[in-house]
Amino acid sequence: MNRSLRSTTFSNPCASDFMGCLAFILLVVFTVPQVVAEATIVAFGDSTTATRGQLNIYAKRLAAAPTLQPFDLKIINAGVGGNNTSLASKRFDRDVLRHHADVVIIQFGINDAAVDVWRTPPATLPRISLQQFEVNLEHFITAAQSQGAQVILMTPNPMRWTSQLKTLYGKAPYAVNEPNGFNKLLVKYAASVRKLANTQQVPLVDIYQVFQDYNKQPNQSIDTLLLDGMHPNDRGHQIIAKLLVREIAKILER
Repeated sequence: MNRSLRSTTFSNPCASDFMGCLAFILLVVFTVPQVVAEATIVAFGDSTTATRGQLNIYAKRLAAAPTLQPFDLKIINAGVGGNNTSLASKRFDRDVLRHHADVVIIQFGINDAAVDVWRTPPATLPRISLQQFEVNLEHFITAAQSQGAQVILMTPNPMRWTSQLKTLYGKAPYAVNEPNGFNKLLVKYAASVRKLANTQQVPLVDIYQVFQDYNKQPNQSIDTLLLDGMHPNDRGHQIIAKLLVREIAKILER
């Protein structure tokens, strides 16, 4: 994290004007040069991270967060729709490492855990195995840390059935009649992220659990946090950003 000094140069009136000299002293005392911490943050993920039309996604919200205003932030959104961790590994050097970021946020899982039962013949296994998912995430973490970056892991958000998703994915191993039936495999990938955060000793923002806890409150539903049963809406991104800001502030204030 770089620090730049912002200061102002004043002419000195003290040689000829007492009142001007007094004003000058007060100006110098109360105009303290600002030391501004500069930080680069990369948000690395899939379509739940990527820019989506006019939606105020969490990456946009970080720069505007009052808690982070003392910092001169450069936010890089490296979210790409449809990516799983294996696809993302092919662009990791270009989209993440080349920026030499201070903070790298990593969130994957939805596309990794997906079983494409809509294909002919239907798939029976996840796109990326749980073991390979863990290997890929561990590589992202250690490579980013080797450059001095602080890593924040996020679990994937839970999903909810919609009529379109039922048409595409309403077969085993999914359970179309259960509210959490579309998360049958995703829950294991979320648990894997938690395990990695613990073993690698990196901060965790557990979006999966936060959204599930939200759903348990009176008159609240995960459906109100999602655009289409899969991607967070404005309210969902607001919750995500609030949790991320807390973790980022802890890192930058060290």
